[in-house]
Amino acid sequence: MSDVLDASPYDALLLLSFGGPEGPDDVVPFLENVTRGRGIPKERLKEVGQHYFQFGGISPINDHNRALLDALRKDFAEHGLDLPVYWGNRNWAPYLTDTLRDMVRDGRRRILVLATSAYASYSGCRQYRENLADALATLEQEGLELPKIDKLRHYFNHPGFVEPMVDGVIRSLAGLPEEVRDGAHIAFCTHSIPTAAADTSGPVEAHGDGGAYVAQHLDVARLIADAVRERTGVDHPWQLVYQSRSGAPHIPWLEPDICDHLEERKAAGVPAVVMAPIGFVSDHMEVLYDLDTEATAKAEELGLPVRRSATVGDDPRFAAAVRELVVERAAAESGRDVTRCALGALGPSHDLCPVGCCPARAPRPAAAGADSPYA
Repeated sequence: MSDVLDASPYDALLLLSFGGPEGPDDVVPFLENVTRGRGIPKERLKEVGQHYFQFGGISPINDHNRALLDALRKDFAEHGLDLPVYWGNRNWAPYLTDTLRDMVRDGRRRILVLATSAYASYSGCRQYRENLADALATLEQEGLELPKIDKLRHYFNHPGFVEPMVDGVIRSLAGLPEEVRDGAHIAFCTHSIPTAAADTSGPVEAHGDGGAYVAQHLDVARLIADAVRERTGVDHPWQLVYQSRSGAPHIPWLEPDICDHLEERKAAGVPAVVMAPIGFVSDHMEVLYDLDTEATAKAEELGLPVRRSATVGDDPRFAAAVRELVVERAAAESGRDVTRCALGALGPSHDLCPVGCCPARAPRPAAAGADSPYA
């Protein structure tokens, strides 16, 4: 095989995800992990957990991660990329620290991390880096040799992430009744975050007015809307909207909420809506409940035809994109020529998160960045 598929100096890829419960008994312990340090009573967590109990206490995210693992391993093998793929979660088994410990014991010393979040934000990037630092600190206390860890760049505008979503929107439009199809509005959905966190997302030069988080989502939405117009001949109106808000009601979060948006579109005379969850890699609980259940029920109440388009999941094009990102980063680390693939106006993201990127409310060590204590 050509040295284009050389992953050196890396000897492993770690799929790092959020994690989710896999049965009713897991729900409250899982939510305790997610909310640790916030002092939320167990009774309140049981109330929050109703979304999970409604689906048998099972989040689909772990099964989606297993499918993505299979897709990555299959793609790597078919293209001659000799790189083992591991999986660790922030909040449920397999836990990140346990997986890193296994990797070290397997002799892995240069690890690349693929986070299941495509965009810049504290919760979507730096918090994962903080979790990596916590895990490394634990291994250090155990006397284990620490690996060097790097994180793959944000992939929101990689063709292998964007193109499956274009197909999903076109399929959803085709699934609408013919008489409302051409007038359908596209609601590009992502997770709401506090406006203060959005404004400080990305590098310092991107801060303000939604920061990199909003800018990156808008760029992806434009890419998809433009591709849909080119392939269907119809220019569908669209808007970036938000879902899954949590936290204290007095703290401003990004708006509009998807359910409010559906009401507004119905009042404006829009005949149908396609909900496109561009902020999510797979169909985890926020998609399953907030869109497929809550927002769909709101649309039925309004008499508004809706369809929800697919997330990227384990699409082979996404697995191929990860392979390309691995080879790209390995080439950069080795001083080889690098071709960085990106669509849209923003260009490829940074390899190394700079100082001041997506800052935490309270400073904590974060690995795999310019400010990492684990160089």
